[in-house]
Amino acid sequence: MPPKATKRKACAGAEVKATAKTRKTATKPKKAETAKTLSVAGKTAAKASVADARKTLAGITAGLLEPGWKKALAGEFEKAYFAEIAKFVQKERAAGTVHPAADKVFSAFNETPLAKVRVVIIGQDPYHEPGQAHGMCFSVLPGIKPPPSLKNIYKELATDVKGFQAPDHGYLLPWAKQGVLLLNATLTVREGHKEANSHSKCGWQKFTDAVIRVLNEHAEGVVFLLWGGFAQKKCKIIDTTRHKVIETGHPSPLSIKKWMGCKVFSRCNAELKKLGKGDVDWKLT
Repeated sequence: MPPKATKRKACAGAEVKATAKTRKTATKPKKAETAKTLSVAGKTAAKASVADARKTLAGITAGLLEPGWKKALAGEFEKAYFAEIAKFVQKERAAGTVHPAADKVFSAFNETPLAKVRVVIIGQDPYHEPGQAHGMCFSVLPGIKPPPSLKNIYKELATDVKGFQAPDHGYLLPWAKQGVLLLNATLTVREGHKEANSHSKCGWQKFTDAVIRVLNEHAEGVVFLLWGGFAQKKCKIIDTTRHKVIETGHPSPLSIKKWMGCKVFSRCNAELKKLGKGDVDWKLT
């Protein structure tokens, strides 16, 4: 091959290598830039997700105002299962009506400070009819007709507590103010005649188990009134070396025969007396 041809071939080869090198060099920054963009987008999405989760959690926990309970239950609010409760309830509220209102979910805790709890009544879940539930088991706000179970509670009180007269309302706040924690095992419910226990499997049971454990740790000599089989399932969590338990039938019309004559209110005061604590004034008039 002539010298000039060899020289041209060598130059052409050099140009090809240079072009390939230039392309390779140009590709590296582009890939790095794409990776960086994806990383930034991922971090932004993660931050947004965390912010949404915090907002959802705050939407349900903001209603707990009582300092003692707030501090004692803070650890529960940070657990994964409670985040799932918050997500579930938020979704349910978006789809329809849920009782009680968001700011009333923790009313029982706000009205009965942890340091003042001396009696606990455990209900099943909130009333599911419009306008009834306000965060305290068996209680309804003034102006709302007492439901059947509450009417049966009044009937037993009339035979058990001297001087008791059934009021024309179902507002049990005076009990809460005396240290009676009116705790539902499930704290929310979907509205509707057939929606009882509609939120019982979303995690609330685990949360109210934790509430009882808080009482085991922070309270002494509490009298637990467990009405019916549902409430009595909680007995296994109660530290009976520290607290007293009274089990009776439920005041529902479906179990009225097991409820009437149980004298649970006078028995409760008798136990409080043994513990060196004052009676609960069960009168509401």
